[in-house]
Amino acid sequence: MFRPLSVFIGLRYTGAKRRNHFISFISLTSMIGLALGVLAMIVVLSVMNGFQQEMSTRILGTVPHATISAEQPLENWQAVAERAGRNPQVLAAAPFAELEGMLSFRGAMQPIQLQGVDPQQETKVSIIGEHMVQGQLTDLQPGEFGVIIGEITARRFQLQIGDKLALIVPEVSSVPGGITPRMQRLNVVGVFKVGAELDSSLALIHIADAAHIQRLQPGQVPSVRLKVADLYQAPLVSAAVAADMGAGYRASDWTLTQGSLFSAMKMEKTMIGLLLLLIVAVAAFNIIATLIMVVADKGADIAILRTLGATPRQIMGIFMVQGTVIGLIGTLIGAVLGVLVALNVSQLVGWIERLSGQQVFSSDIYFISNLPSQLLLSDVLLICGAAFSLSFLATLYPSWRAARIQPAEALRYE
Repeated sequence: MFRPLSVFIGLRYTGAKRRNHFISFISLTSMIGLALGVLAMIVVLSVMNGFQQEMSTRILGTVPHATISAEQPLENWQAVAERAGRNPQVLAAAPFAELEGMLSFRGAMQPIQLQGVDPQQETKVSIIGEHMVQGQLTDLQPGEFGVIIGEITARRFQLQIGDKLALIVPEVSSVPGGITPRMQRLNVVGVFKVGAELDSSLALIHIADAAHIQRLQPGQVPSVRLKVADLYQAPLVSAAVAADMGAGYRASDWTLTQGSLFSAMKMEKTMIGLLLLLIVAVAAFNIIATLIMVVADKGADIAILRTLGATPRQIMGIFMVQGTVIGLIGTLIGAVLGVLVALNVSQLVGWIERLSGQQVFSSDIYFISNLPSQLLLSDVLLICGAAFSLSFLATLYPSWRAARIQPAEALRYE
């Protein structure tokens, strides 16, 4: 079978078994270093994707994707919800109220974000009903001023079902200061745990009780909460719904309240990826060192090939083939191992926990109790492309040096 001269000799040189086993060992370590770098990047970025997906599911499954409100409280929220549902991106809608205040219990105080919800409609737009550890959403009854608090809040105040809290909210008044505190007693009827910071800053009450605290008329709600199909299209979808409603309606979405968190997570993933790329860069430098030693070792062979008619381009191609083969094999091995580890990282962590008898992720300390992983084909292709490109670029300088060897100089002392 016909093979170009550069490919044939480059593949023969890759093993370097005839004269110098040390160079063969260096080639092997270069492959291993590149494989480890690719493996580490795939696993770490998959875990970062898993964390981001987990936080998106937990946080954005609890906070509103988008809200529609008007200059005045909504008299008929069902009509607004029906109108919003005509948008194909809107999956569900529910009445919604939001208050900022302070919880007080036996002298201890904590800031809280209070959401007024309809227990019957909330399950359509939120996952919080699936994460109740005590009580149920339906325990919120109008007029009883029941409250469902987060697990961290309950643990901080040592609260149990049936305990009573004091809610302090600011209220505009005619006094010289303009704002006076208003107090409302709440009864703890449930505890939720979504496994995020919201467990310490969020609480739920019935929409009718929230309207009473905000001094709205019976049946009035401040806004309508929307659940959209694509979270990252929420700003466009909510703006389109508000525009369809007509003048006087305005939209808000999760990017205004939680956008900085996910921007920080995206930046963290990017920076970690760049740092891990240094591992691949180090392996690429090993390829440079390997090829330089091969060029020095094969000086006489290069001179003989030149005297037999090989062109500088063919000589350069020989060592480019050798370095490319090292990079290709190392990248493929790292990609295969990285994909296998990323797909089974949760099981590996569980095995380590059983073997050591220690829990790596304790639910009492961390928001999650396992190591999530989400493998993306785009990440694998990007990592493999970057690793192969670096390994290919690493072949250029040694190959150029090999092409510049003069036969007379190389054979002078042979």
